[in-house]
Amino acid sequence: MLKPIQYISAALLCSTLMFSCGTAKKANENLPKDISERPADENSQKYDQAQLDKIKASIESEIAKEKCTDANEWTFAPMGAKACGGPQSYIAYPKKSEETILKKINDYTEKVKAFNQKYGIISDCMMINPPTGIKCVNGKAELINS
Repeated sequence: MLKPIQYISAALLCSTLMFSCGTAKKANENLPKDISERPADENSQKYDQAQLDKIKASIESEIAKEKCTDANEWTFAPMGAKACGGPQSYIAYPKKSEETILKKINDYTEKVKAFNQKYGIISDCMMINPPTGIKCVNGKAELINS
């Protein structure tokens, strides 16, 4: 025959086990099932690079909407920044969109400079010469380098 203290001990043990099993199940519900569902680390170089890539893609996409039929209606600008100075590249854009596009290009370039400084990026330091002109090929502006 069980004594009253044994009943109390058994009841406490059972309730503890039931509670702990339920807690573990709920804790697992809050964890991501896949690493791709993990929240982005907004303080990482990979995250910052992805943000720069999005900005660049947005600029290129906006420019790609315009058809190049007359090269005289297009111009170019330096884009991005190498760690030791100078642009990463040059990009052609329509003159009629200069006010909005140039603002975005300059913003992107400043963000690349900040990224380079923040992460101590090094580059090849080779100077990229500006293009000598623009030509229209199949509706797209292409930079001419001589």
